[in-house]
Amino acid sequence: MSEAVAVNPALRLWSGYLRLVARHPVIGSVVPFLPLIALWAIVVEAGVFPRAFFPGPVDVFHSFVDLTRKGILPAYLADSIVRLAVGAAAGMVAGILLGLLVGLNERAHRALWPVLLFFQAIGDIAWLPLLIIWFGFGLETMTFVIVYTVLFPVVLNTVLGVRSIPLDLHRAAQSLGAPRWRILTEVVLPGALPNIITGLRNGLGYGWRALIAAEMIVGTSGVGFMMFDARRAGSVVEILLGMIILGLLWYAVDALILAPIERATGQRWGMVAR
Repeated sequence: MSEAVAVNPALRLWSGYLRLVARHPVIGSVVPFLPLIALWAIVVEAGVFPRAFFPGPVDVFHSFVDLTRKGILPAYLADSIVRLAVGAAAGMVAGILLGLLVGLNERAHRALWPVLLFFQAIGDIAWLPLLIIWFGFGLETMTFVIVYTVLFPVVLNTVLGVRSIPLDLHRAAQSLGAPRWRILTEVVLPGALPNIITGLRNGLGYGWRALIAAEMIVGTSGVGFMMFDARRAGSVVEILLGMIILGLLWYAVDALILAPIERATGQRWGMVAR
């Protein structure tokens, strides 16, 4: 009897929390981080590590306010976002078109699939020494790295989606007199769309990480450059701030844009239940 009395308040508290999160999803995104922040603050206050090497949450917040007030952080963040948007857009468009070609055309698949697998195995950062010789420390180098990184997840997932569509659907559309462009727009693209969205989501995530790495090595601005420049100055607090900004920004993009699109696509074409 006493166990039931003890458990029921916990269950009521948990169900109340779930209802609150259902009404306000932002709360569900914030609460899981609170224990981590508390543990971080406890370790810092306990003096386990020197504060210069392991600053606390308050120190990071003060750095955020200071860099924002000076305009440094907004400028660097804007540079990173613009670079990602340009490179990711080019990589996504090229990846979808190439994926449709390789997925629909057997000759193109036999000719290009081995090439795609070969270049996929070459990491984006492995290109940097050559790109620096070709383009120098500029926007072209970072754009190439982003496009290259985004391209392959989009291509491979698009090919997988296209080739997973049953041939009977193609034949059924042809028997009804549908021209090729209608088969493409009403059979192929809807059937492959869940895989394409997954490729876009993965590609954008990989592209974001590749951009930060490229900014650290060849950049003169951006969040990655800010973190690497802070290393030279020995400012651990700015490095931690950059890491937190990267995680929060990607979490917001994934939760507010990519995940809803993926869910809506899956629901629309019967991949998941509503």
